[in-house]
Amino acid sequence: MADPNSRANGHRIFAAFYDQMLAPVERSLLGPRRAALLGNLSGRVIDVGAGTGANLPFFRSADEVLAVEPDPAMRRRLAGHSSRCPAPMTLCAAGADDLPVEDGAVDAVVFALVLCTVPEPVRALAEARRVLRRGGTLVALEHVVGHGRPAAWRRRLDPLWTRMAAGCHLDRDTESTIRAAGFELAAVEHFGPTPSWGPIGSMVQLTALR
Repeated sequence: MADPNSRANGHRIFAAFYDQMLAPVERSLLGPRRAALLGNLSGRVIDVGAGTGANLPFFRSADEVLAVEPDPAMRRRLAGHSSRCPAPMTLCAAGADDLPVEDGAVDAVVFALVLCTVPEPVRALAEARRVLRRGGTLVALEHVVGHGRPAAWRRRLDPLWTRMAAGCHLDRDTESTIRAAGFELAAVEHFGPTPSWGPIGSMVQLTALR
């Protein structure tokens, strides 16, 4: 979830408290959704913006996982959690817009709480499309802007939130961006933690095909 343009030491404070901040919602909401979304991914999988490694325990069917993380502070914690991955894992220092993989070389691409943060989501999705084989799978678990009054106040809050949360944005319509990038949406589910009007009260879980 880290900004690829981080300073040399990364977002040290944010990384230090990230797992603690997300622990309650991981237990009650995100963990089960990660398990359902990632558990059946097979072949070569690339976890873009792998953060501190929240996805790692759920790659049960993968043959190989490439965990890509640009932020040095996040990457140090990710390295410490590598043993949680049931598949062989390679850790790589790279951003979402410059993946160290050849064209059509992976079977699945994962974005989990990442497209909210990358500076250029359109470019990141173009990279995902480049590295995916034809018929490959993109999965995403993201918070989005939503609709109505909550969306309006998230847009107003976004400039402050972005500075506080290591580049994370509240105003992104990720489902539309993925569709516009040329992916075929196979399954989409909208959900959210309580209260639904909170900063990350609108979320989407989706599977798309190249």
